[in-house]
Amino acid sequence: MRDVSELELMLKGYGLTTAQFLYHMPDHPHLLQTFIWQDYDLAPEFPGLFRFIRFWETRLDGPLHSVRYTHRLMIAPNEWRNVKGEFVLH
Repeated sequence: MRDVSELELMLKGYGLTTAQFLYHMPDHPHLLQTFIWQDYDLAPEFPGLFRFIRFWETRLDGPLHSVRYTHRLMIAPNEWRNVKGEFVLH
């Protein structure tokens, strides 16, 4: 997906997903730490977010406490216009 520009992703329906992870610190399990993850993803399936959660659970030591996320379409395909000219006043 990194071979595609951000504009192309937005035109294909991708939106900016931001997730806040609260996790237990491995050496102090009673303490919670936060981590912010952000990437372009497709709602409502969120394949990128769930791929990152699987990576976290299999590769990292700190067990997850909770995940909060938000998703925002930056531009929709029907909002795109190709402008061929521009008028400048003053």
